[in-house]
Amino acid sequence: MGRVDVERIPYDEYSNRQLAAVPLAVLAVALLIIGGAYVLTGTPVDLGIEFTGGTELRFDAGGASDAEVRETFSGVEVENLRSVGNERELVVGPDVDSERLETLAEDAGYDVLSIESRSANFGADAQQQAIIGLTIAFIGMSVLVALIFRTFVPSLAIVASAFSDIMIPIALMNVLGIDLTLGAVAALLMLIGYSVDSDILLNNHVLRRHGGFYESSYRAMRTGVSMTLTSISAMTTMAIVAWLFGIELMFDIALILVFGLSADLLNTYMLNMSLLRWYKYEGVAK
Repeated sequence: MGRVDVERIPYDEYSNRQLAAVPLAVLAVALLIIGGAYVLTGTPVDLGIEFTGGTELRFDAGGASDAEVRETFSGVEVENLRSVGNERELVVGPDVDSERLETLAEDAGYDVLSIESRSANFGADAQQQAIIGLTIAFIGMSVLVALIFRTFVPSLAIVASAFSDIMIPIALMNVLGIDLTLGAVAALLMLIGYSVDSDILLNNHVLRRHGGFYESSYRAMRTGVSMTLTSISAMTTMAIVAWLFGIELMFDIALILVFGLSADLLNTYMLNMSLLRWYKYEGVAK
């Protein structure tokens, strides 16, 4: 795999505050969006059926349009309607009787492929488990980073970068109307790993390798930026293929990873870099 030439990035022309200002401003906007969503809906991002409960009906609508399908189910409150060719995936709230839903589909001449219901209690349990899983993963990552570097500022830089890498995709999920599903949770967990990988690579080169600050940073960036751009390209390809074939779950996962990996470039090589440089020249390492 080829490496990206980053040797001409003029970091010395910008102060630490200037470098950190852009990623921190993006993080602040993301937090405002998430906070606004929480005030309006009671959750930081719209939840999928796995976390709210409800009924999911998959059926073959033949040549019926989305408007005709919605007209068929006009008597129930439809939360989401997805199309995969002639197949449709209809999601309604937990208060809708599944038998009534199936009857409406059959009366319209649709071929019912599957129907699955989840109770609101089950959704609440799944939501709690997902939050616990994300929290444990983030805390575990923070503890591991602290044990590896045993210094506050470099460890803080990695944790702050990882936090921002999670918040920015969640904010964009709100903007684009992507629900939080189990697949989305898996994507967010993967982002923690991606973020830590690139940040540890940078910190390790700067703090533990021979050479000056910029020489060590550029060495790490040639590998780290290449890895991240390759991952972004792979996820972009997956998103395009999933969109073409109507695989919405894979499309959402790929899109979240593209958002997070793009944010990771910003946070690692601007926010983390500024904190490392401050630590190296002005902080306790001076």
